[in-house]
Formats: sequence, structure tokens, C-alpha cells
Amino acid sequence: MNQTKRGNPFGRLIEFAKPHKTGYIVSVILAVVGVALGMVPYFATAEMIIHLLSGNRELSFYARYCLVGGGAFVSKAVLMGLSTKVSHETTFSVMSKARRRIAGKLSRVPMGYLTATSSGQLKNALVERIEQLEVPLAHIIPEMTSNLLVPIAIIVYLFVLDWRMALASLITIPIGMACYMIMMKEYPKKYGEVVKAGNHMSAVTVEYIGGIEVIKAFSRSDEAYGRFTDAVSSNADLILEWMRDTQKYSAVMMSVWPATLLGVLPVGCLLYGKGSLSGADFITIAVLSLGIVGPLVAAMFFTDDIAKIGTVMGELDGILKEPELVRPSEKKELKSLDICMENVHFAYEETEVLKGINLTIPQGKMTALVGPSGSGKSTIARLAASFWDVTEGAITIGGVNIKELPTEQLADLISYVSQDNYLFNDTVRNNIRMGKPGASDEEVEEIAKLSGCHAFILNLEHGYETVAGSAGGHLSGGERQRIAIARAMMKGAPIVILDEATAYTDPENEAVIQEALGRLTAGKTLIVIAHRLSTIMNAEQIAVVENGKIAGTGTHEVLLENSELYRSMWTAHLGARDEIQAEEEEKREEAGA
Repeated sequence: MNQTKRGNPFGRLIEFAKPHKTGYIVSVILAVVGVALGMVPYFATAEMIIHLLSGNRELSFYARYCLVGGGAFVSKAVLMGLSTKVSHETTFSVMSKARRRIAGKLSRVPMGYLTATSSGQLKNALVERIEQLEVPLAHIIPEMTSNLLVPIAIIVYLFVLDWRMALASLITIPIGMACYMIMMKEYPKKYGEVVKAGNHMSAVTVEYIGGIEVIKAFSRSDEAYGRFTDAVSSNADLILEWMRDTQKYSAVMMSVWPATLLGVLPVGCLLYGKGSLSGADFITIAVLSLGIVGPLVAAMFFTDDIAKIGTVMGELDGILKEPELVRPSEKKELKSLDICMENVHFAYEETEVLKGINLTIPQGKMTALVGPSGSGKSTIARLAASFWDVTEGAITIGGVNIKELPTEQLADLISYVSQDNYLFNDTVRNNIRMGKPGASDEEVEEIAKLSGCHAFILNLEHGYETVAGSAGGHLSGGERQRIAIARAMMKGAPIVILDEATAYTDPENEAVIQEALGRLTAGKTLIVIAHRLSTIMNAEQIAVVENGKIAGTGTHEVLLENSELYRSMWTAHLGARDEIQAEEEEKREEAGA
């Protein structure tokens, strides 16, 4: 694909449609023949009027022309229906390919792009924007082409009959074109503003629905609903303004343009009166001038959709042009599973988060990352999982830069569990099975037992067949996390990253999960980010992260002795733990009383 096409939204549309050109060619041919047949009744009508005026009373003659006109009309309907069928089948294939292309692209872009782009905007691109390709592809290509070609052929025929009358039949076109040009002057800009407002409305709507529980809990309904209604009102106002600006010119254009007889009748009468135009040609031209208007008007109705193509394809093209995480296809041989970070720098847009990280994570050992909130712990873990590319420096696994590892190989090596794991709207069993798609029911239940979540799953309404709900919404936060851990363990990857994976669990269940994780990750390379320091006390290596740098590494005992930051974090952790234990003891005493 050349650079011009990549930078040209219309080129991108052609790129989507090109593999299916045969379907569009067949559709256009059917449509052209159909529209041409639609002109036959006009020729038949003109011929019958001419013979009526000449005194022909032969009934069979008129019956024959009525059959020809009626047959052509029915044939047009059949051919146009077939053309529409073919164009829609082809277009739905194109739209399906476009959606898969966008979805595939989203799986290859850095996580930074996905986190910075609202889910409402991405949903709009995948659903609404691609849906808007249906009219340009399924209708404009065959119908506009045919509705322009056939009238042009008729106009040429009118010039053959009498060039003066042909010009007279076109006299209203300049007025219509002037209205059209005025209407289209600001059209793309205003439609772009409408699309932008629609994206904002979608983002606010998704935020409002997704956060309704928090909104209610903190009595922020008025404020949140106000943002929602403002977005909806702004979107409606822009659409109304856009419609007001375009429809007044459209109304004038559609009133004047079809009135071809305004020029044909006076000019025809004048020429006929002077004897320079025969009655037969006058009648033929008058009738055919009425016939050419319908297809031209039908073609002009599509100009609204043509003007939208640039905005729609521009939005899709913007996603498809996003930089990808470029990875090779051939697997590399790794000497070990040691992870080494050498002078790693990373920035979210303009904000530098990591400032020269040097850290070795040994194979088969547990390495914990601790530090204040926002210090860069999760960023280190996500870079190790290749969610982003480093801004500077290198990350290697077994001596091979992760940029040189195929995506599939890296995915097989690493299981990543975060505190906000996504569950699909499927059964609990199938959510766990995603870690190993071919796993049997017995394997799923066995890994659930080893992960410490078999018991609570059995207590769900339908056990393993309970549907988790959208994003796991039918389950509690702790239940979602435990199922996500089971899913990751089912994968059996040699490197496991736990990014505060037990954040939503209570201390009692956390102990069970930690014990299960200890069994399941034995011998694996384990990277753990934990907010409860007591859970990582036994780690072979603890790295203290502060302001995007490694402030110290060592065991729990070494860091207590040598790291002031770690010592203060441990003291704070002990204080918080004592408070929790005191509260629990007080609750037990109250319950006993």
C-alpha cells in the first residue's frame, strides 16, 4: 500500500472495497441496465403521444407500447433489487473486514493509546462509523453511478435531436448547483463537529452508566446527570444547527432542479412556432426531460453521504495509522527466563514515569515491587509484559530484547493478573478456560481447586455455569479477582506478573489465595506488586521504587536495615494491620455481647 492511500481517507475506503470489486462491478452493471430500462416508459409515452396527435387509433399499437413500458418498469424493479442485493452482500463483507481490521489494530497498538482513548469513542469507530459505510458502499457505488450515467446518455440524445432544446432542458441546473455549492461549503467542517460531539456524548454516556454505583454512593447524581444531559443537549444542538444550515439550500435546490419544463415549454413553443422544431421532437424532448430529472435527483441525494465519507474514513484512518508494537514473526531461542531492565526510561506522552531503571529479575524466583502510589511499579510490570515499548533503554528475557520476540511467544511466556481484571459475559467455567481454550471441564475445576476458588464457585447460583455478567458485573470484586487468577494459572506460563492481584480480597481470603499462589507458582518467575507488605516478606528479591527509579533492592531484612523508605512503609503497614485487627476484635466482642 502506498503512502498516498495511507494518508487519504478515500484511498482507505478504496482499499477496503478493492478486494470485493467484482461484486460492485456486477451491482453497477445491473443498476445501469435497470435505470436504462426505467427510461423506456418515457420513450414509449412520447411515441404514443405522437401517434395520438397524428390520429392513430390502432389499439394494438398502444397495447404493444404499454406492454413494453410496463415490462421495462417491472424489469427495472427486478434488476435494481438484484443490484441492491449484490451490493449489500458485498458491502457487509467489506464492513465485517473493516471491523476485524480495526479490532486487530487495537490488539497491536500500545496500551497507552487504549487508556488515553475513551471506550465510547472506540465503540463509535467499531460500530457507528463503520455502519455509516453501508450507504456509500452499498448505494452510492451502484445507484449513483447508474443514476448519473443514464441521464447523461439521455442528455446526449437530446442534443442529437436538438441542441437548443437540450440546453433549455438544463436551464435549472446552474441554480441547483449554486445552492448545492453553498450548502457544501461548510458541510464537512460542521459534520466533523457533529461527529466530535457524538463521540463526547458516547464517552460521557459510557462513563455515566459504568460509574452509576459510585455516583449513587457519593450522592453525585445531579452533577453526573448534568454532565450527561449537557453532552446530549450539545450533540442535539449541533445536529439541529447543521440541519438548519443545509436544509434551506437543499429545499431550494430540490424545488428548482426538477422543474425542467420551465425552460423546455417556452423555448419549444417558440421554436415550434417558427417551424424550426418538429412536433414529434418537441414532444419527445419534453417527455424525456421529465425522465432525466428523477435519476439526477436520486443521485444528488447521495451527496450528503459523500460529504460524510471524509470524516468517517478520517476517524477510522486515524486509528489504523496509530503506531504499533512492531514484533517479528519467528520465535527466538531463549537461554533462560531472566528478565533484565537496562537503563529503562518511559514516558506517558510528555510525562516521564521511569527514569533509568536497572533491575534483574531472576528466573524461578519471586521479585516484589513496592513503593508509594504513582512511583512506577505497575509501569515496570506492564513494560515487562510488553504492553508498551520503552522510550529508552532495553528489556530482555533470556538475553533477547522483548522487541525481538513475536507477540505469540511473549504471550505464551507471561501471565498477567491486575487488580482490575476483565471477565467476559460468559460462564465462570468458560472465563477460566480462556487461559487454556482446549481444557476439559475436569481441568478447569482442578485449577479452580488449586487456586482456592472452587468452594465459592459451587456456592454461586448455577455453580460453574453461572454467567459472570458484562465485565464480571454479577460477581464481587474479590470473586472476579480469584477467577482471573485461576484463568492465569490455567495458562501455565513460566512467568507470572501479579499487579496487586489480591487488592479486593479480605485478609482471610487473601491468606488462602496467597497459599494457593505459592503452590501454583512454585518454580516460576514471579513478579508481584502488593499493597500489603506482609504478603511479600518472603520474596527472594524486593525492589523499592521511588519517583521512577530503583531506590533499593534486597530481601525484607536487608531493606529494613538499609532502606529508609522501605522501613517507613513497613512501619505504616504494621500500624494499619494493627488497626484492622483491633477493629475486627471489637466487632467480635460486640457480637459476643
